[in-house]
Amino acid sequence: MTAAMAVDESSFEREILEAEKPVLVDFWAPWCGPCRLVSPVVESFGDAHAEKISVAKLNTDENQALAMRYSIFSIPTLIVFHRGREAARLVGYMPQEAMEDRLREFIA
Repeated sequence: MTAAMAVDESSFEREILEAEKPVLVDFWAPWCGPCRLVSPVVESFGDAHAEKISVAKLNTDENQALAMRYSIFSIPTLIVFHRGREAARLVGYMPQEAMEDRLREFIA
C-alpha cells in the first residue's frame, strides 16, 4: 500500500500545483472523526489508481492559511488539483465506489 504523501505550506506548490498528473488532496484534522473514516478510503483509492492520480494529505490545523485559501469550511474535504487548479471537490465521507464514480474523469 502506498501511503498518501503529507503536504504542507512549504511543499504544496511543488507537490500539488506543479504536479504532472492530477492530485487528490485530503484536507483533514486529527480530531475529526469522519476524517479518520475517509482516510483509508482515500488511500485505497490512491493505490487502485496510482498510475492516473496521486494522493496527498494536508492537516488543516497545521496549515490554516491553505485551508482558508481553498475555502475549507468543513472536513474532510477532498479536492482534485489538475494543472495547478481545483478541478473537483468532494465534502464528507463517502465509500470508495462513490468516490470513483465522482472522480471517474481523472481515473478513466
